[in-house]
Amino acid sequence: MELGIRGRRAIVMASSSGLGFACATSLAAEGVAVVLNGRDPDRLADAVDRLSASGHEASGVVGDVALDETRHALLAACPMPDILVTNNSGPSPMTYREWDRETWYAALDANLLAPALMLRAVLDGMVERHFGRIVNITSAMVKAPLGVMGLSSGARAALTAAAKGVSRDVAHADVTINSICPERIDTGRQQQMAALASQVKGISVDDAYAEMAESIAARRIGRPNEVGDLCAYLCSVQASYISGQSISVDGGTFPGIF
Repeated sequence: MELGIRGRRAIVMASSSGLGFACATSLAAEGVAVVLNGRDPDRLADAVDRLSASGHEASGVVGDVALDETRHALLAACPMPDILVTNNSGPSPMTYREWDRETWYAALDANLLAPALMLRAVLDGMVERHFGRIVNITSAMVKAPLGVMGLSSGARAALTAAAKGVSRDVAHADVTINSICPERIDTGRQQQMAALASQVKGISVDDAYAEMAESIAARRIGRPNEVGDLCAYLCSVQASYISGQSISVDGGTFPGIF
């Protein structure tokens, strides 16, 4: 399917690996010029090289998107983006007994304020140009919170609510804002979770992965490209009537209706 976004420009936050890179890859495959971002210069350079080697237009901005200077640099590299994909690594799992002001501030900076401030920076231009696509990569924890993931759930649910409200104000200009809620996708985050489960439960990492797969209705871990391809579709001309939605990518695991 031709998605109608060839020649568009995109900023993909936290995209040197994992789900961010998957989204950038799927967009680049549709002919979108992508600006990638990451904190590790070598990893980011490798990600840009991988896309460029495949004939795609890609560049990179080094830095933590929770910092003002990094977001300003992204906007300098792509002043008039047609597409914004917000993404960032999530807070480490911890019990409520470990929550303090500093851990909450860090979670909110990374997973609420960084994407919300980027959204604010690009939205007026998208409305003026009568085209824009914003996709927030959040988490299944937004819809089905777990206690040890409270920092992630709290910050990302706040972003989801804020984005939903704004989406109603800009839909008239063919600007859509949607969220993707992934669970158990085979990225570095899942490697971290498997290692933690291995340590806590005294089992092997392979057994931890097997337990993860059993917790998913599809009985397998998701593939990054399954998130990336959905992101590309939500950025398409065909998806212009889809906005304000939070879409689970979880192998059918979420037990609710919405």
